[in-house]
Amino acid sequence: MSNKHRQLNLNAFLYGTGHHEASWRLPETSPERSLDFEHVLRIVQTAERGLLDSVFLADGYSGRSNKLEPFTQLAALASRTKHIGLIATVGTTYNEPFHVARKFASLDHISKGRAGWNIVTGSGSAAENFSREEHPEHSLRYEEADEFVEVVKQLWDSWEDDAVLNDKASGTRIERSKVHKIDYKGSYYSVQGPLNIARPPQGYPVLVQAGSSESGREFAAKVAEVIFTAHQSIGSAQAFYSDVKSRLAKYGRTPDQLKILPGISPILADTVEEAKEIENQLFEFVNKEGAIKRLSERLGIDLSDYPLDKPLSLEGVRQTDDVNGNKSRHQLILDLIEDESLTLKQLVNRLAGARGHFTFTGTPLQLADVIETWFLNGAADGFNVMPQIYPSGLEVFVDKVIPELQNRGMFRTAYEGHTLRDNLGLARPANERHRAHAVNESIG
Repeated sequence: MSNKHRQLNLNAFLYGTGHHEASWRLPETSPERSLDFEHVLRIVQTAERGLLDSVFLADGYSGRSNKLEPFTQLAALASRTKHIGLIATVGTTYNEPFHVARKFASLDHISKGRAGWNIVTGSGSAAENFSREEHPEHSLRYEEADEFVEVVKQLWDSWEDDAVLNDKASGTRIERSKVHKIDYKGSYYSVQGPLNIARPPQGYPVLVQAGSSESGREFAAKVAEVIFTAHQSIGSAQAFYSDVKSRLAKYGRTPDQLKILPGISPILADTVEEAKEIENQLFEFVNKEGAIKRLSERLGIDLSDYPLDKPLSLEGVRQTDDVNGNKSRHQLILDLIEDESLTLKQLVNRLAGARGHFTFTGTPLQLADVIETWFLNGAADGFNVMPQIYPSGLEVFVDKVIPELQNRGMFRTAYEGHTLRDNLGLARPANERHRAHAVNESIG
């Protein structure tokens, strides 16, 4: 497909002071502003100035991350931006469909159609915060998530698009025959409905998914409209792209209904030498002892006394089938060890840059070349941009990489529409559910 008919999609992954774990130690960053809304707003407005499709907030329910809750933050951002999409991570395992459906419908209304939902099943460390003794098994979580999303979609569809009348002459605010119970009864959820807010402007907020395991790929092929994924090479990205796109037909979907956005985490400067200096400075700030401890826990072996400059071995490491968390990221690390014969120091530094996503150090022109190569050779529909330093990394990307992509005819020069779906080139889903019966209760 020629560039004339196919445009890059770009999302900015918001992440504190940057995606490099040591970015907070740089003199130019402001870790003390992690809860400062105006600081986050400046970053998001930079992304909007660069005409990016969306910004994305990751989230979890455990740990000491010290960050704002995404719905609260994105609702505030919606009031101070006009075009950019607003994507929040919300897990299925530790939530209820009704709450999630209502919150995303509210965000979509507040933003006038710019909301997106990154669907995850959650991490094991959250279980004890929700009165559970253990995290559900991996495949079971995806079965539950599949049903969870179906309930949410039915709740969004419980209001027909023209159900709200507000007809003062007749005294009718809501047409009762166009608001429906869903009476859902499944293996995991029982929900009567209807939702207590009108159908979202986009029909459904854009559905995003980030899992790359076998269960995650199949779930994405059935449900997702955007995938955030991690790959260390164009070959790996091409294989993933081909595999997931090939699964769509069984669900009656076409390849253009799913956008695949690998993560790319750059360090940019006017010269390669300057970019390398920034990279080396970041590496010096890495807490090697803490990183090795975390890597030991992930791999299931003690690396505390392992020589830093000795290539790692896969002997005795935890295999992916034995992992009940993020299987795809675990396998990516095993592949790095096997395929590139990395030393412990090299692996620690590689993961410090973006936790397994593709890292890049060089000039804006060189990065544009990489993006173009992946985009034109079946590896990506766009990218999840993950600057290793915020806000400067995004500013350089917007000011120097975006114009180059525009010059090559690969990226927009103005937003195409008003909603996130418009700008991603995704159709608004029709409401074809629950026409059979009206809600009997009065909806005044």
